[in-house]
Amino acid sequence: TPRGRRSGPGKMAAPSFERRVLRGAAGHHYLRVRLELPDGGARPSAAQFKQLVVSALRELHGEVGAALPVDVLTYEEKTLCAILRVISSGFVKLWSALTLLGFYQNRRCTFRVLQASPFLLALSGNSRELVLD
Repeated sequence: TPRGRRSGPGKMAAPSFERRVLRGAAGHHYLRVRLELPDGGARPSAAQFKQLVVSALRELHGEVGAALPVDVLTYEEKTLCAILRVISSGFVKLWSALTLLGFYQNRRCTFRVLQASPFLLALSGNSRELVLD
């Protein structure tokens, strides 16, 4: 029968299903993040921004976390927004380190993860910010 197999005289066995999940199929994950500095002040340069990300990883995950390969693909000093690339196995470590960071140069700060995806193209647009004419 198409839906199940007969397992005896007149009895139907439950159909068997196989679920396949491709975990870690993508080599990298991408995050669009924004650094929020509520008290204003000096804005970090691209190099300082990268150092802030590495120090957040070191603070939460030690030297192993600081050695995680993270790339700053784009950074806008005006808006403090950046796109970060991290190997997929370090995605959760990076996100948690950024979320728990609270200070930049003895000033309060917050990282907001605006978007995350295993595909860089997915970060090219945000339907929530779409403006229709």
